[in-house]
Amino acid sequence: MNRYLKFAILFLVVVFIGIGVYFFAIKSDSHSEMEHQNEVYTCSMHPEVIRDKPGSCPICGMTLVKKVTEDHSEISDSVDDLLKPTDRSVVGNYETTTAKDTTISSEISLPGIVTYDSNSAVYISARMSGRIEKMYVNYKYQKVAKGQKIFEIYSPELLTEQQNFIYLISNDSQNTSIINSAKQKLLLYGMTNNQVNALATVKKVNPVIAIYSPANGIITGTETMSNSSTSPMSNASSTTEALDVKEGNYIKKGEVIFKLANNDKVWGIFNVLQGYSGLIKINQSIDITSELDEKNNIYSKINFVETQLNSADKTNRIRVYLNNSNLKLPIGTRLQGVVQLNSTKGLWLQKQALVSLGNKKVVFIKKGHTFKATAIQTGLDIGDYAQIVGGISEGDTIAKNAQYLIDSESFIKTE
Repeated sequence: MNRYLKFAILFLVVVFIGIGVYFFAIKSDSHSEMEHQNEVYTCSMHPEVIRDKPGSCPICGMTLVKKVTEDHSEISDSVDDLLKPTDRSVVGNYETTTAKDTTISSEISLPGIVTYDSNSAVYISARMSGRIEKMYVNYKYQKVAKGQKIFEIYSPELLTEQQNFIYLISNDSQNTSIINSAKQKLLLYGMTNNQVNALATVKKVNPVIAIYSPANGIITGTETMSNSSTSPMSNASSTTEALDVKEGNYIKKGEVIFKLANNDKVWGIFNVLQGYSGLIKINQSIDITSELDEKNNIYSKINFVETQLNSADKTNRIRVYLNNSNLKLPIGTRLQGVVQLNSTKGLWLQKQALVSLGNKKVVFIKKGHTFKATAIQTGLDIGDYAQIVGGISEGDTIAKNAQYLIDSESFIKTE
């Protein structure tokens, strides 16, 4: 009996020893894993280089040194996390300034460009169905003059009207009212007075009729090409782009054959940065200079302020209607417009007293003998001043030049 009891006690001792060794090994592995996870390696010359194992710096080649990091499971967006703890307060005797609650008036410079005035465009439409026999205009942005032949068309419908007109003047010449109605119908179909008079003289139909341009301008495309354009200046550099309408094409009555832009009336399109659009008003004066003549100013007024924000560059646009008959500004000419802004009241601070951290701006407020970094919210920038929306008040004493309080080693997070 004593023998079995000894074996039972020995078995229990072995079991307890095994369980203890097992739990001790798990705890050791867990601790080692945590230590391994907290071990990172960085370069002493380039702290932005972070690796999870030893090696060399990819920038300077120095050996990476081990750096134990803390748990950053809770990431704060405060300014304190962007600065080293030792630099939260800067001790020193620096020149100071204060934000001023005042009214500032200034001017802004707006970049612009000359574009076509779509309101003055002339649409040359087909007045009858038929087939284009010959084209005299083949490329986009080709200049045409009023009365210039642009294409020839064969139209059975127009041919029938010519025959009716010849029949009336040959067999019923005394019925002037009907003859005049037939003549007017030919003119409405696109024939000129000279063509109708020649038809009455020779009394022979012409199956192919020439169509002439009704105005001076630039061919900016056909109906299909115009609809596919997203702006008046779309594909403006493609001066040799062929038109969609070709010789032999059949066209329908009412179809737009050409869109003719008038160079004598153009738009000056200017971009206004977001935030300034509320200060720009219709009929406000604007002084314009072009890249072709920077000495002579063009004095005009703002005719239209677009309310839709341009998603590409986050700007609003304003239009200025320009009489180009004397200016002779080529389409695409770069412009510079200067607008005098109305006085804006608010809390203003000199720009040199703040520093940008990318996603926010910071000033250093004096408290006792130290300067503490504080995030602020800004509005408009006018001249050397920035409008303060929040973060500081009028009575706060602020370091006049924030750059003096920041050095290249003050920031440890660059992501």
